[in-house]
Amino acid sequence: MTPPPFIPGLELSRRFYHEAVRPLLDEVVPGLPHSAARLGSGSEVLGFDTARSADHEWGPRLLLLLRPEDALRDGAAVKDLLSARLPKTFHGYPTHFAPTAEAGIRVMRATDGPVHHRVDITDPTTWFTAQLGFDPDEGVTLTDWLATPTQRLAEVTAGAVVHDGLDRLTPARALLAWYPHDLWLHVLASQWQRISQEEAFVGRCGEVGDELGSAVVAARLVRDLMRLCLLMDRRYPPYGKWLGSAFTRTPQAAVLAPALSAALAATEWHTREHHLAHAYEMVAAAHNRLGLTDRVDPTTRAYHSRPFQVLHAERLTAALTARITDPAVRALPLTGTVDQFTDSTDLLSLPERTRAVARAATCRGTAEEGPASVPDPTRTDG
Repeated sequence: MTPPPFIPGLELSRRFYHEAVRPLLDEVVPGLPHSAARLGSGSEVLGFDTARSADHEWGPRLLLLLRPEDALRDGAAVKDLLSARLPKTFHGYPTHFAPTAEAGIRVMRATDGPVHHRVDITDPTTWFTAQLGFDPDEGVTLTDWLATPTQRLAEVTAGAVVHDGLDRLTPARALLAWYPHDLWLHVLASQWQRISQEEAFVGRCGEVGDELGSAVVAARLVRDLMRLCLLMDRRYPPYGKWLGSAFTRTPQAAVLAPALSAALAATEWHTREHHLAHAYEMVAAAHNRLGLTDRVDPTTRAYHSRPFQVLHAERLTAALTARITDPAVRALPLTGTVDQFTDSTDLLSLPERTRAVARAATCRGTAEEGPASVPDPTRTDG
């Protein structure tokens, strides 16, 4: 069968609510307070979906939030109502999602019976806690910010709210739109810290004949610079699949992408280092344009007495941390948020794990032990 014309997922969800779901609610449970949105996981939430996305977990989908007492009393009945009364197809797309061999993954399929729809029905507190590990209606603590991956924050603050009858989604999304100012400075400082810790290794690996190792380090640095540009632009960096797509939307991408691409394509370390040095200088200049700190000289220079060209990115870390006034933020180690120091999908996808790891990473030691020592990031061991 010829597939229907592609409709971006967020637009499909808007139409699905207004043309299919809302009319049924008004007919059978008129006046039921609710909010409806397309948030959470899915390429369409971040605006990156294509026709390829329709092969799994994409289609006429919606998050339907009810008051806790209504979700408990009416949630199952609303789910059954939609299963029995929703159209089998919507704008050419099946509303039935069939299971696949991969656990938890469903795909659109035609059906003659009740539809297994993807109108996910719950209450706001339950949904936010499952998504983030906390309910923003109760406020957002420093631990909440540090323990929440940027992918998860993007999934809550992007997407589309099509109706907010509960008045919970709009305030929460505004609250989570970006980090508090001092925490933003800390996140930026921690990202520059990552760069400072490895920028000399591109040359050091190459000098001993390890071109593969040099290339791997360069790729890590390119990724860190891309994430840094997103953070500078007040955008939550998405996970790996969409990092490049999101980076292209930053102001720095047009001039920076050629240097980053050239660094990745280089086959010997001198060329690789040259392009990275150019990239460092452009990003440092962009930092200065933000006006968050006193001007930092954006030119690269030798790595101490060694012939490797670096930015000494710890200079930007120091400039940013000097501007932090909140004592709680100033006391944090320069590890940043949870996905600045770990990229394990199995960890980042579970809020209870990210919160445990974030608490461990920010622990400075017990009163008896004193503060944990922090190694000098510029130190080299050979």
